[in-house]
Amino acid sequence: MEEEEDQALLEAFSRVLRKRRIEAGLSQEELAHRAGKSIRYISLLESRKHQPSLATLRRICVGLEVSMSVFVAELEKP
Repeated sequence: MEEEEDQALLEAFSRVLRKRRIEAGLSQEELAHRAGKSIRYISLLESRKHQPSLATLRRICVGLEVSMSVFVAELEKP
């Protein structure tokens, strides 16, 4: 059960990340630059192959110009 919930959370995270990035008009490259990460890392996050640490989530949210609380709240939407 926990693994299914973890996978659902990871899927929601990747969906919200991609949606927010596109809405902000950013390429993966630009978001990576803003967050101090590689393009490959952003790609892995969007394809559900990696999970960010809290520090990385904060950097991504700063790059997207959205608060962490708003970003995380979106993960709970269906």
